[in-house]
Amino acid sequence: MNANKIEHSSKRRTSALAGYAAGVLAGVTYGLNPLFAKPLLDMGVAVDTMLSIRYLLAVALLGLWMLLRGESLRVSAAQLLRLCALGVLFAMSSLTLFLSYSYIPAGLATTIVFLYPVLVALIMVTMKQYPSWQVWLSIFATFAGVVILSLPSGGVSLNMHGIALAAASALSYAFYLVVVNRSRKLSTVPGTVITFYALLIGCGVFFARAMITGDDFLHGVHGVYCWANLTGLAVFPTLVSLTALALSTRLIGATKTSVLGVFEPITAIVVGTLVFNEQLTTNVLVGIAITITAVIFLIVSEKNRA
Repeated sequence: MNANKIEHSSKRRTSALAGYAAGVLAGVTYGLNPLFAKPLLDMGVAVDTMLSIRYLLAVALLGLWMLLRGESLRVSAAQLLRLCALGVLFAMSSLTLFLSYSYIPAGLATTIVFLYPVLVALIMVTMKQYPSWQVWLSIFATFAGVVILSLPSGGVSLNMHGIALAAASALSYAFYLVVVNRSRKLSTVPGTVITFYALLIGCGVFFARAMITGDDFLHGVHGVYCWANLTGLAVFPTLVSLTALALSTRLIGATKTSVLGVFEPITAIVVGTLVFNEQLTTNVLVGIAITITAVIFLIVSEKNRA
């Protein structure tokens, strides 16, 4: 009996450890977005082109993996309609984030996107689900943090257009999560199927945008270095991050996994500073610290109330 308890306890610890490791991996790999995206922007690759190829490669790899696992992609017409909405929201989140890289440091952009739990809480207010005082405190703290990091410091003036784009990315992702969690029609659809359709529809959105703008779609897309970055975008911050996120959520729960999402902005900040020589001012550091602390407090306090 004791041996069985010890074995069960050991398995639980191993499972929890694997869940934490997967959560860290999900955050770190998502934070690598600027590592691959900024060189492509410097090469003149359009954002629509970059995201179209990224999503197309990710869809192909995910579809192959699902095919080997025997997973079905069959959905009803009502489910497909909601998946189309999710695909547009997912695409807009990626588009506005990548556009923001041209205006503000990548670490700052990813930190603003990390505010999505706060935005989810605000969206839920419109559905007459009123948050606790802990949530309101987190909301005010994050607002203060964003105001502080937006102030000029050290001779650097942050571009408000870039901040607005990053905020739009966070808002789009917040709506994406609300639809996924609140839609009864999607409650029976596996996460991999939702991700597949979101990426597929997003790919269509970017191709359509590229056709409308009339720009040279493959401008700047040449050479091994370019395709290595495009493949890196499809593999690390997309497939690896999403797969690790799903594994972590299953093993340790959504709350702890969300807290580990703090590695997203941390990784982006490290990449921006070490690789792209982005300047970290005092205001930015203080603002980032406040916003990250506030979001973690929000997630943990909501878990304790559950």
